[in-house]
Amino acid sequence: MTANTTIEWTDATFNPWWGCTKISPGCDHCYAEGIATRFAPGIWGAHGDRREFGDNHWRRPENWNRAAERAGVRMHVFVASMADWADNHAIAKKYRPRLFRLIEDTPWLDWQMLTKRVGNVEGMVPEHWLAGRWPNNAWLGISVVNQEEADRDIPKLRRLPAPVRFLSCEPLLGPIDFEQDGLFHFRCPNEPEFPVMDPTTGVYECCNECDYTGIGSELAIHWVIAGGESGRAARPMHPDWARSLRDQCSRASVPFLFKQWGEFAPNETSEDHILVYRDGYVSYPGFCAPSYKSDTSRTAMALVGKRAAGRLLDGREHNEFPVLP
Repeated sequence: MTANTTIEWTDATFNPWWGCTKISPGCDHCYAEGIATRFAPGIWGAHGDRREFGDNHWRRPENWNRAAERAGVRMHVFVASMADWADNHAIAKKYRPRLFRLIEDTPWLDWQMLTKRVGNVEGMVPEHWLAGRWPNNAWLGISVVNQEEADRDIPKLRRLPAPVRFLSCEPLLGPIDFEQDGLFHFRCPNEPEFPVMDPTTGVYECCNECDYTGIGSELAIHWVIAGGESGRAARPMHPDWARSLRDQCSRASVPFLFKQWGEFAPNETSEDHILVYRDGYVSYPGFCAPSYKSDTSRTAMALVGKRAAGRLLDGREHNEFPVLP
């Protein structure tokens, strides 16, 4: 099997169409829009035409499935690198049923269905997926680039019965705390039907099985991908943001994959470095940081390019993937 992509967390990409509309801070410098501008102008934005593909294109995953079955090795397929499969565009409505049938017909492919529109998913997937027959090879992921998106969208993801629910924190634009409010886990099954009093606070907060937190032990998130931004006008990522995600995943036994630093890498010696603070403030050469910014919260980052920056986090690669039972 031959990969058709250099994306570190997948083996191949499949696009049922090309084209999308920006809806998130993570979309500001979208690489896919840049590619589309060169090769398929006019397909981006809410009123873009989108690019369609013929039957030969749609048969490619069937070939990958046969090859994977012969090799006895499952293949990861990212859908869609040049679009959002949960888009509301008319082209998406036209081709989405065909995409779902293709997923069901290719059981040796693990489809990584990443979207920025998780609120649309329940109304778009087939009814039988929601009724207990969600395919084991249909992984569902959402883009989460900051705390606001995590708080808003992870609860929506947790409600959907996909066998693997994952997060793509790329580009990582600020610190994210998954442990607050138990975003990694389902709520305690005893909450809120059987509230009892917390002996410490006197407040009725669930039960002693969850230590009165209301947070259960069952994982709701099975994988986290993190990385900095690449491409023109890329924004730097503070190392502590990535370290925090790594450590939170370790504590929760959630697989963690660090994709890349992006265009910027930690570099204290570069003369033209910028200072990035844990809260997201960036101080460029020639500009003074506000006095309330402490030295301990900042790190120097230099624009070295994606290749030179690499993907080592504290000296090692993180390439963990979820494992289905």
